[in-house]
Amino acid sequence: MSPWPIAELLPHAGDMILIDEVLSFDEDSVQTRLRVRPGGLFSQADGSLPAWVGVELMAQSVAAYAGCRARQAGNPVQLGFLLGTRSYQCNVERFPAGSELHIRALRSLQDDNGMGVFECHLDGPGIHAEARLNVFCPPQVDSYLQEQPQEPDS
Repeated sequence: MSPWPIAELLPHAGDMILIDEVLSFDEDSVQTRLRVRPGGLFSQADGSLPAWVGVELMAQSVAAYAGCRARQAGNPVQLGFLLGTRSYQCNVERFPAGSELHIRALRSLQDDNGMGVFECHLDGPGIHAEARLNVFCPPQVDSYLQEQPQEPDS
């Protein structure tokens, strides 16, 4: 289990934090957990979550991985970006209220410019989803956000 509360690992706030905790992390991977609860930001009328939210759960797990690594090194948590996913596959249409979901994210590629690829799996009772997430965490995120677009050549 992570020594840090989840809110200290993610650059999210309030209801946008969807995962409950980090179960474990190491140099290349993270495992997280959540219990699907009614009344959440993306909850349907019956308290379930639509299966497409699985991509966000995976992305938040990757963000928690980055947050754990930053905290471990004594650095602040940085903002990152989900660039996309390839072939998100899920065997259900929704995650029922009360379901406990476990997400695993394994880093398969990361370069010095902040680009990364993570193999992700989400499992629960009768539930399996998987995807490869492409993420970007620029080394100097503040200056990256302040950059002005270049004018096209005339």
